[in-house]
Amino acid sequence: VDAALQTEISKSVAGLPYSLSLGGSAGNTIRAMARLGCDVGFIGKVGTDKTGDFFIQALENLGIEPFIFRGKERSGRCVSLISPDGERTMVTFLGAALELSAAEVTTAKACGLKVAIDLASFNVVEANLEFLRSLIQDYVDIVFANEDEAKAFTGEGEPLNALQMLSELCELAVVKVGIKGALIKRGSEVVHVGIMAAAKRVDTTGAGDLYAAGFLSGLCEGLTLRQCGTIGAIVAGKVIEVVGTTFSEEAWQH
Repeated sequence: VDAALQTEISKSVAGLPYSLSLGGSAGNTIRAMARLGCDVGFIGKVGTDKTGDFFIQALENLGIEPFIFRGKERSGRCVSLISPDGERTMVTFLGAALELSAAEVTTAKACGLKVAIDLASFNVVEANLEFLRSLIQDYVDIVFANEDEAKAFTGEGEPLNALQMLSELCELAVVKVGIKGALIKRGSEVVHVGIMAAAKRVDTTGAGDLYAAGFLSGLCEGLTLRQCGTIGAIVAGKVIEVVGTTFSEEAWQH
């Protein structure tokens, strides 16, 4: 949405409880990876405003190296509206984030790093199918998708078939199948890992992002696919028990 519509929607829920926190899919993943002991940095663009200052300071406080540019637009913000059953919808104004250009980013591939992408939204997948297909085939090593995104990308309604098609384009594919957990494939190895059954759903915001964080932190440690999937499930199980994407020091210790 544009800035005006986001402001209008924010005003319509002005009387309800709210909190301000860091967000953004990649940002959520990187923050959680930092808490899990990984050495991480974050590249992005914010406005010359208090939101941008808050973002950079918060990254530094978490031990994340900020590679943050300043844009002309105001900082991007996402208003996350959560219903009583824990489901949520997002109203996003991208702002300065849209000004980040290819010239400002040195490619990870050139440095010998692995590249991971989360398909993140079936609407985005449907609208950018050819671009995403070529990107994944030529550039991406690891793909995360939920059932809807995997179906939108491959045309396959059966998650196992969608996983197979995804795995033909990249080194490692993960298809998350809601309460059934996740299907993971690398080479000829296929693994199914369940979810945290005891988790109490309060707010599903960030579940996919924190699943990726747990999974990738396991990969960084050289763990098995089953171990990586289990760490992902544990971290995702914790984040759906709180509102937002930040949980307590005590939860991290557990």
